Formats: sequence, structure tokens, C-alpha cells
Amino acid sequence: MVAFDRPIYVTSHGLAKLKEEFEYLNNTKRPETIVRLQEARDNSDWMDQTEFMLVEDEVAFIDGRIQQLQYILDHAQLIEPGNEDNIVDIGETVIVQTEDGEMERFTIVGVAETDPTAGFISNESPLGRALLDHKVGEEVVVHAPAGEIRYRIVAVT
Repeated sequence: MVAFDRPIYVTSHGLAKLKEEFEYLNNTKRPETIVRLQEARDNSDWMDQTEFMLVEDEVAFIDGRIQQLQYILDHAQLIEPGNEDNIVDIGETVIVQTEDGEMERFTIVGVAETDPTAGFISNESPLGRALLDHKVGEEVVVHAPAGEIRYRIVAVT
């Protein structure tokens, strides 16, 4: 969920993906779902009223996501990578080494683009907050539910 009281940071790639989702939902998915809703409404069978209610919920979900995306697009602050000081900042990709020697790669993005499975972590996440404003060679400590986790910053790209 996007925090509406803070800047909404997005990369140019993330902004393009959000615009694409907005256009798809607004111009394709919502109209198709409205047609399904009208078809379900026209069907008078009580069993199909269940379908009507499900499609009605789907329209509400789509409308909520469209509103959220519109807000994000209206308030997005574009972040540009290009740090010359090797200091971790939003938009940068960071390579870290864990205590057991494993290397991990994370790109720090705003909340709207977060996808931990793809290595995109939020600047507001515990790891993202811990890494911000630190330099290559520094060690950071992340306070996670499982305890403290230590990382050493190997590279910032």
C-alpha cells in the first residue's frame, strides 16, 4: 500500500509500468468487467445473482486500484540512479555480502515499485532504511523480526 503522506518515489521503468497498468485497467479491464456486470444484472436467475455480486466486487476492486494508480501518477517523484559517491540512495542497485559470505543484490525503489522477489526493495523497508546513506565497505545492521542481520556493502551501481 502506498503511504499518501510521503513522496512517492518511482524509477522511469517503474513509472512506465504503472502507467501501463493504469491504461490497461482504465481502458480494457474495467469496460470488460462492466459488460460482465450488466450481463449478470440482466440475468434474473437467483444463482446468477451470486455472479453479479462477485463481478460487482471486482469492479469495486478495479476502481480502487485505478484511483490508487491515479494518485501515484499524479504525485510521483522520478528518481534517477547515478550516484558518483558510492553512497546508497533511492534508485541505486546495491550489492551486499551477508555474514556467511553470500552476495545479494537489491535495487532500492519507492513503495509503489516494491517487488522483493525480483530484488526491488522499498526505501521504507527495514533493509532499505538501513542501507540508505551508507558507503561501499560499510557494514549495516538490519533489525528484523528474526533478529539482527548484518550486511557489508560491496558495491553501489
